[in-house]
Amino acid sequence: MHRIRYEGIRPAAGYPTQPDHTEKTAMWTLGEVEEKTGIKLTESLAMTPAAAVSGLYFSHPKATYFSVGKITREQVEDYAGRKEMPVSEVERWLGPILGYDTD
Repeated sequence: MHRIRYEGIRPAAGYPTQPDHTEKTAMWTLGEVEEKTGIKLTESLAMTPAAAVSGLYFSHPKATYFSVGKITREQVEDYAGRKEMPVSEVERWLGPILGYDTD
C-alpha cells in the first residue's frame, strides 16, 4: 500500500490552493457530512474531531498544485457579491491573501 503513488492532487479548504475556509460549509451541506459522519464544523470552520480531514480529490496524473497569490480589493468585492457575503466578512476569511490593508 505504501508503494502506491497517488496520481493527482488533494487540495483542502484553507490551504494555498483553496484559501477560502467558508467553502467547507457548502461541502458539509451538499455531502450531508455531519449527518453521515458526525464530523462537525466549529465557528472558525475547524473540523471536530480534530483528526478529521476533508478536501477535493482530483485523480488525474497531470493535475498539479498551485497557490492563489495576493488578491485585490476589486477581486474581493466581486467574490463577495458572488458568494452573497459582506465584503468585510470575505476580508476576514481571506485576510492572509489580501493584497491591501483593510484599515
